[in-house]
Amino acid sequence: MYLTQLLLNPAHAEARRDLADAYQMHRSLSRAFATSADAPVPRFLWRLERERTPGAGNTVLLQAGQPGRWHSLGEAPGYLLAPAADKQVALDRLVIAGQRCRFRLRANPAVKRAGKRWGLHDEATQLAWLQRQGERLGFAVQGADVSQRERVQVPQQRNAMRITVDSVLFDGLLTVVDADLLRPALLAGVGPAKALGLGMLSLAPA
Repeated sequence: MYLTQLLLNPAHAEARRDLADAYQMHRSLSRAFATSADAPVPRFLWRLERERTPGAGNTVLLQAGQPGRWHSLGEAPGYLLAPAADKQVALDRLVIAGQRCRFRLRANPAVKRAGKRWGLHDEATQLAWLQRQGERLGFAVQGADVSQRERVQVPQQRNAMRITVDSVLFDGLLTVVDADLLRPALLAGVGPAKALGLGMLSLAPA
């Protein structure tokens, strides 16, 4: 797995546009993973960090199964404040059964009813959703805080209507139950709306 941190320049017009619009951000990042104009873009996950630290609000973290071609972002001079570099992480060393890890996940807790997806809006149901994801993906949540609730709006492709997706930030502690399930989940993401910067599960040994 490859981890990347991008520091976008909020004074740059294109970077400012992407920071304000998840749909545009995904389009820009896709250029770094596209192998050709007509080939499907490989899966990648990203998250805009908003906590109160240096670079908050313009730092983008990524996880992917392949390195990014970050020179594509350099085609817009000044878009990045610092050169991007991929860090390769061995999943078999990061994810070990029985290990306790700190985690961060910005996600869209939702359920499907009658073919429609419905957002979960209170903390108890959001945490219950997270527990269910853990049971499905090989981890057990030991404790989690829910913060930074917000609504992401994106345009629909076929008309001028915009769709709204609810997102929350989970921070907490988990235990790896089934490493063979959790490793691919780090690349595939958790929950819906992954193209909008949701679903990236970040782990660090506790």
